[in-house]
Amino acid sequence: MTDNQRILLSEIPKGKLTESHFSLDQVAIEKPGPGEVLIRTLILSQDAANRAWMQGATYRSALTTGQVMSSFGLGEVVESNDDRFAPGDLVGGDLCWQAYATLPGRQISPAHTNGGPLSHGISLLGVAGLTAYHGLINVPTIHAGETLLVSAAGGSVGSLVGQIGKIRGAKVIGIAGGPDKCNWVVDELGFDACLDYKDTSAPLRDLLAQQAGDGIDVYFDNTGGDILQTALFAMNVKGRISCCGAVSMYDGKPRPGPFGIPGLLVTKRLHMQGFLVSDYSHLDWDARHDLSLWAKLGQLKVVEDIIDGLENAPRGLIGLLAGDNRGKRMIRVAT
Repeated sequence: MTDNQRILLSEIPKGKLTESHFSLDQVAIEKPGPGEVLIRTLILSQDAANRAWMQGATYRSALTTGQVMSSFGLGEVVESNDDRFAPGDLVGGDLCWQAYATLPGRQISPAHTNGGPLSHGISLLGVAGLTAYHGLINVPTIHAGETLLVSAAGGSVGSLVGQIGKIRGAKVIGIAGGPDKCNWVVDELGFDACLDYKDTSAPLRDLLAQQAGDGIDVYFDNTGGDILQTALFAMNVKGRISCCGAVSMYDGKPRPGPFGIPGLLVTKRLHMQGFLVSDYSHLDWDARHDLSLWAKLGQLKVVEDIIDGLENAPRGLIGLLAGDNRGKRMIRVAT
């Protein structure tokens, strides 16, 4: 068996994340102890939250200098000292940026693919799909005839949220960066419109008013910052805001804002709720049932952006934070 290749977070970034903040090393593969499982990493999820973990403790402990970069992944059991898992089983957990992971069996779970490719265990039926489903269906709810606004509409979660909104009969407006991505969101994903937040011809609030003159009923927020600020002023009375992430605040020095809270929440009687996908784990089977069905019927397109090679994980995450991806970005480590 070969040595274990790993990518370490060698320095906590004080500004923009760069490849120089990571380093590559090789160590002997750790044999599993009692109750532990040795896993060969196959594919890793890349998420904007990976960058937030470098800023301090969130819903998990902060990353520290010198540790293996953390990330959810799927892999194959090589050796097991846990009766629940056997060699050859496909499992998921915090495998980190490494070729092999040795973890307690209680920290992993079977991969969910429903007969599809392994990557669906991260995209459609994994963290991306479950976040999109719960964050729209179980947090604000969405009804036919309502207007839904989705930021980061071309990303792993936003691309699914908008499609689910269309399935439920809503008018869906996306926000993304660049005309090409906006055209793709409309032409390929079926959104009714997509606004380019990089467009300098007019303020985003004016572009939004042109597409949503009657206001926004539900806003799915992946970005925070200026885009959330714009959405708040466009919300209808008793509108609902689902707060999934704040990618605009993760990489580099955070900016103040948005302004108008709590005033707008009071005057418009808005319901604004943050969530973690794990809050709704008791409903995961419902989510996977619906997501699988919609994909099978062709109502939901699964868009995956897979980069080959563990060594490319830093570049992949940096590109994700810059909005280079379309759909769910992953790193294929092995096959």
